[in-house]
Amino acid sequence: MEITTKDGLKLHVEEAGSGTPILFIHEFGGNHLSWEPQLNYFSRRHRCITYAARGYPPSDVPTDVAAYSQANAADDAVAVLDGLGIDKAHIVGLSMGGFCTVHFGLRTPERALSLTVAGAGYGCEKQFEDYFRGVSLEVADNFQRLGAREFAKIYALGASRVQFQNKDPRGWQAFAERLATHSDVGAANTMRGVQARRPSFYDLEDELKRMEVPTLVVVGDEDDHCLQPGIFLKKTIPACGLSVFPKTGHTLNLEEPAAFNALLAEFIAQVEAGAWRKRDPRADAAQVMRTK
Repeated sequence: MEITTKDGLKLHVEEAGSGTPILFIHEFGGNHLSWEPQLNYFSRRHRCITYAARGYPPSDVPTDVAAYSQANAADDAVAVLDGLGIDKAHIVGLSMGGFCTVHFGLRTPERALSLTVAGAGYGCEKQFEDYFRGVSLEVADNFQRLGAREFAKIYALGASRVQFQNKDPRGWQAFAERLATHSDVGAANTMRGVQARRPSFYDLEDELKRMEVPTLVVVGDEDDHCLQPGIFLKKTIPACGLSVFPKTGHTLNLEEPAAFNALLAEFIAQVEAGAWRKRDPRADAAQVMRTK
């Protein structure tokens, strides 16, 4: 089915199952099909929704880079819920989708039952901020110049993707083949308009401290540029938990689907039971051992 964004674009949406809604938001290197292991698992007891972001066929692909931004991405997620008549949902995002999930919680916390932020952090580390923006623009140029079919062969072998290839060659190959179907223009504009311009988590510290939505952060221990931002989110968001998957890279939900599904199921169960609370103030990070 299709829904319409507030600026008039059509987004392709798919759903399965019934029950409390879960909205899955894909990464830059994926699309709506990247969540199949989660839809297969969670649709047994939840209404699961996934969609292709703007710039990702069969959704509309604006040719103007001005149509792409972090704010538009977060608003698009809200538009999907609106289009389906859903008031609140558990929001789950990977990488680019994880950033979108954070901004969903900051902009429209009243629409989120919970937030799951997986593999998010690229460009946040201040010492790598300029480098990341430069690399993002180079990646955009490569998608436009070489095309997704050719550049996917390079991009799919990034430093935090090879873990997936080593563990599950068939799963990684399916990921690489989906990446090769991306729109050249959509991928380039997403890199330029969203990835290269989004604010660092560290610049959002004050807002994050006030965001009380139950939050789960998940990172792979070999996804190096997400580790420290993940710890920052854990220390900053009041009701936040952190899980680190061992010997794991960036494509968490596909690389370790059983572990990811089990973790997410437990998190959602705790949230719905009212058991995922803010950190106990007695758990003072400045205290090593209690002496009196």
